[in-house]
Amino acid sequence: MKALKKTNPRLSKLIFDLKAQSREHNVALWRDIAERFEKPARHYAAVNISKINRYSKENETILVPGKVLGTGVIDHPVTVAALNFSVAAEELISGANGKCMSIEQLMKTNPAGKGVRIIR
Repeated sequence: MKALKKTNPRLSKLIFDLKAQSREHNVALWRDIAERFEKPARHYAAVNISKINRYSKENETILVPGKVLGTGVIDHPVTVAALNFSVAAEELISGANGKCMSIEQLMKTNPAGKGVRIIR
């Protein structure tokens, strides 16, 4: 079977950086996310705001290995890191005094991955 290569340069770099961060800080979280991104894109998570609201607590850090969609409401501030955000999702999270960030930014601010919850 032929090994497929990711054609998105941002995604290829992200996978490489996640694995490097995992080795450097001995954190299984980053290795897990890298392995999820190595799979086909049809397996990436697509999470609605309502699910984040249901499974998160106030001021918690949430990691979505995929895209955050804008269906639903959120009633507490959370920090959400994801591969992509819809425009509506960014507005809803910001409207609840939350913060949207990329996975790369999350790796820089929290290299040990402490207190991060994965929602898929």
